[in-house]
Amino acid sequence: MKDLKQFNIQFVGLKEGKHQFDYSIDNKFFEAFNYDEFESSSIEVSLNFVKKSTLLELLFTAKGTIEVPCDVTTELYDQEIDCELSIVVKFGPEYNDDNEDVLILPHEAYEFSVAQFIYEMIVLAVPNKRVHPKVLDGTMESEALNKLEELAIKEKRTVENADPIWDKLKNLITDKKT
Repeated sequence: MKDLKQFNIQFVGLKEGKHQFDYSIDNKFFEAFNYDEFESSSIEVSLNFVKKSTLLELLFTAKGTIEVPCDVTTELYDQEIDCELSIVVKFGPEYNDDNEDVLILPHEAYEFSVAQFIYEMIVLAVPNKRVHPKVLDGTMESEALNKLEELAIKEKRTVENADPIWDKLKNLITDKKT
């Protein structure tokens, strides 16, 4: 992942206290992870980095948009992204990222990459079901919606127009109880 060198933070040379890192994320970033779900992306990530004597505190904030297809109509739309991720980095005998909130780096480490954290934060911020806003407010006009409406069940069955065969089956259950 040579393209992601800008996401390496050399914390050994930093003074204790607060530091700010800003990143602009586009599709080239996701291509480095072989992720092609987004048609385009424009996300600003801000990293509030606090160096303390025994640990590091990281607070990622991401805001922007990604262009994705709607799951209902397949029309492309801009999905808003607004998310945060907080991580504590501690030092220990060996690397350990089993806990999602705490990263343990070896004592001899002098830098680490935040690219994976940014990637996971953004991908997890995208809703599982992506629905175009115009579908939600009813103003979308598309062939897919027209076809869904055409195929929708028009009338609900009621007791009056129920199938007599089912009535006979229901009677079998009630007759058995008596």
